[in-house]
Amino acid sequence: MDFQTSIVDGPALPHAAADKQALLARTALLIEAAREAAMKVIYVVVGFRPGYPEVSPRNQSFGAVRDTGRFVEGAAGNEIHPAVAARPGEVVVTKHRVSAFAGTDLEMILRAGGIDTLVLSGIATSGVVLSTIRHAADADYRLVVVADCCADPDPEVHRVLVEKVFARPATVTTSEVVIGRLSHA
Repeated sequence: MDFQTSIVDGPALPHAAADKQALLARTALLIEAAREAAMKVIYVVVGFRPGYPEVSPRNQSFGAVRDTGRFVEGAAGNEIHPAVAARPGEVVVTKHRVSAFAGTDLEMILRAGGIDTLVLSGIATSGVVLSTIRHAADADYRLVVVADCCADPDPEVHRVLVEKVFARPATVTTSEVVIGRLSHA
């Protein structure tokens, strides 16, 4: 979720370039293992129409995004990062809020596919990952959070979320464990 070039390479992840490359490499391996296991790979991106009609003047977070001019459909940097890019035929859900579910057709796609378990990764842990987990848990999905394929601008917030908060509604694990299980499935 939100592995867009402007997010991966932008100010949201102030970590060293090596950390970003390692995150992308782990996530690419995870996605490839999911494809090989015939799992449905679904991407979630943030995006807005020109003029930002989806953004309320009361929405402080997305009002700030509107003021930057970022995430307009088709704009440079809005694409999924090439290291983890979608393949033809894979679903890309565009969201206009923090959660992957809020105002999107994600739940319809999951129901239509008979999907009841979600394996989640994304940027930022305190944003899209947290918001999506909260909705998905309330909707009775089984949840797996791949902690080392998530990142946050604040490493301490990331640690607290994956070690303490996500453990209640989800199984928190690593890409190595998930890839190992998928290769033996």
